[in-house]
Parts: sequence; C-alpha cells; structure tokens
Amino acid sequence: MAYERVFIPYGAYWSTPFARWQGSLGQHHSLELAAEVGSAALEARNIDPSVFDGLVLGTTVPQSASFYGAPWVAGMIGAPTITGPTVSQACATSVRMLSVAAQEVECGDRECLLNIAADRTSNGPHIYYPNPSGTGGMGTTEDPVWDNFGRDPWAGGAMISTAESVAAEVGITREEQDAMTLLRYSQFEDALADDAAFHRRYMVPVELRRGRRVIGSLEQDEGVHQTTEDGLAGLRSVVEGGVVTFGAQTHPADGNAGLVVCNEEQAKALSSDPKISIQIRSFGSARVDKGMMPMAVVPAAQNALDSAGITIKDCSCIKTHNPFAINDVYFCRQFELAPESVNRYGSPLIWGHPQAPTGLRAVIELIEELVLNGGGIGLFSGCAAGDSAMAVVLEVTC
Repeated sequence: MAYERVFIPYGAYWSTPFARWQGSLGQHHSLELAAEVGSAALEARNIDPSVFDGLVLGTTVPQSASFYGAPWVAGMIGAPTITGPTVSQACATSVRMLSVAAQEVECGDRECLLNIAADRTSNGPHIYYPNPSGTGGMGTTEDPVWDNFGRDPWAGGAMISTAESVAAEVGITREEQDAMTLLRYSQFEDALADDAAFHRRYMVPVELRRGRRVIGSLEQDEGVHQTTEDGLAGLRSVVEGGVVTFGAQTHPADGNAGLVVCNEEQAKALSSDPKISIQIRSFGSARVDKGMMPMAVVPAAQNALDSAGITIKDCSCIKTHNPFAINDVYFCRQFELAPESVNRYGSPLIWGHPQAPTGLRAVIELIEELVLNGGGIGLFSGCAAGDSAMAVVLEVTC
C-alpha cells in the first residue's frame, strides 16, 4: 500500500542516548522515563500535548504497571484524554508502531499521533508461571530478556544461531564481518565530529537521579566500545566452530525515542522548519525460513520499495537494524550496495539494542541524513525475532 496523506513534522522527534546494559538507565522505569523525556522534548519544540488525538506506545520488556501501556503514558505526558494501542513486535516494534499510526492518518480516523518507544533490557522481570500439577507442585520460570535471546521456540536455536546459519548458508566470512564492524564504527565516529553535531540534531539528554537527588546527566551513548582491526581479529567465536564474535554483534541497552505522525496540515503547523516536508511513502514486512533472521531485511525492504513504486537505486539514504554485522554483509550483497553507502553516522550494531526504540532512532537518523543531503528518498529495514523484518520508505523535500 502506498501512503499519500501521512507526514512527520520536521524536528518533532527525539531519542535519548542509549545506555549500556545495567548502566545509567538500568534503574529507571522505561515508561515513566519516556514520559518524562517526552514531556520535556515536546515543551522544547513548542508542541502542546493537546494537539494529539492518539498515541501509539511500543515496548517489549514488561515492567511494573506496563499493562496500562499507552493510556498511562498519555496521561503522564499531559494528554489524559487520548488513548491508543501498545505494540510489541521485538525489534520491528518501531516500524509496526509507525504503520499503525500511518494507517489511522491515511484513512482519516486521526490527525496527529504521538509515537513513543521505550524499553529497558536491564533488570528485566523474572516471571514465575504456577503449575500445581507440575513436579512437586512447582511451576516454571522465564527471564523475558535473556531466555528469549537464548532460545527461539519456533526455530529452536539461540538468536546468535540465526547469524551463524545465514553465514553458513551464503558463505559470509569472519573477515567480512570484521571489516563491516570497523566501517560501522567509523561511521558512528562521524556522528561524534564537531562536538557530536549530528547527534545534537535530535538527541536529548537524560537527567539521572538517585531518589530525588540529581546525580548527573546522560549526554551521549553509553556502552560503545573502541574497535580496532587487531582487537576484532583477536576475539574468539561465541559459538565453537562459528564465525560470529562478540565484536561483530550489538549489545543490550536501555533508552527511548519519540516521533509525531500526522496529516500534512498538522505537519506544517508543528514543524520547526515548514519548508522541509517529510512524507511516509510505504511499509513492507516479510518472513523467511526458520531461524534465518538476518535474511529477512531484504524481502521486507523489497516489499516496501515495491509498494512505493521505486527501486533501491532511488534511495539516497539507507539505514538498517543490524544486530549482527552479518545482516549488513548480506543486505549489501543482495542489493549490490557499497557498504559505506548504508548506515552513515552509525547504526544499532554500534550504539546498542534496547529493542522497541532501536528502529525509531534509526528512522530519526535517516530523516536527518536526508535533510543534510538536501532531500531525497530513504529506506529503513530491520529484522526481528527469529525470521521476520519490517521496512519503511520516507521522502524528504527541502
């Protein structure tokens, strides 16, 4: 489906820095923090929460009272009369959120929706499932973060096995992964140039507290590791006999992001620069064979491109969710792209993996890169949970 009436106001979006697992945001309730950050970001952008007639929340790791989801977050940001769904689709959550909001705007049911994505992989819950008929009357337990990283109930393997399976299937070497990781790290360093000028286009700091006392501020991503060719070459494979190392995959993280989706009239009214138009053109989704997750980004991207009536060559900027370097090696091979043309200014491989907000931050960076380029068409495609992916096509006119 091609979209004609769905827009994003320029500047009406933000992301916190992403914090390493068990780091600076590890004790903050992700929904409460997202509401606090979102309220401040809206105020700084002179956007009154009363303008919203809906909210879509994306979150994947349950926390206290998260059952109340989007309506609770709406109340906390100062919009207690609106409601909306809470979306959870692993790392495709952000694109699914945008598609839900876009459909409501396209069909005229809503004029302006706030999308907020928030997750904390740190200090996740430990769930106990009662089973009186079990051995000794005992139930079973689950850690929703680590147990799901460790085993896909459909394909049967750990998440890392999806990367190993694709590497074996298409012949991706350790050396190709290391080269891709080094490139992605250098692209992230470009975002840090000139006192992190690129990040300052959208990133908002987080005030850190201990109780009621302010103890500091998180200004930049926490958990990014210095990466060198020799350092990567010296790492052992995570799986014996495999080709994936900890250096060529992302790390769990905490953070949140927000973005406004609306009709053209509202976009002009809320934009920090009405001369810049950001239009959502299409979405795509796909599933591939069991346990072959890194492959899914390609058909998802192709479906989005087909829906928009364009080809990959029409895209001047491309971003991906790349939990493994293998994702980008495969993506660039299949679309015959130079690796340096994808993920300029950074990607989740380097800045981390807080699940729900991961894709939203990538979409925000895609918009800003398009603006710096003077406009054009952009594509984001990201994998999720075992063997699936979603993609979105945007067009920026300056």
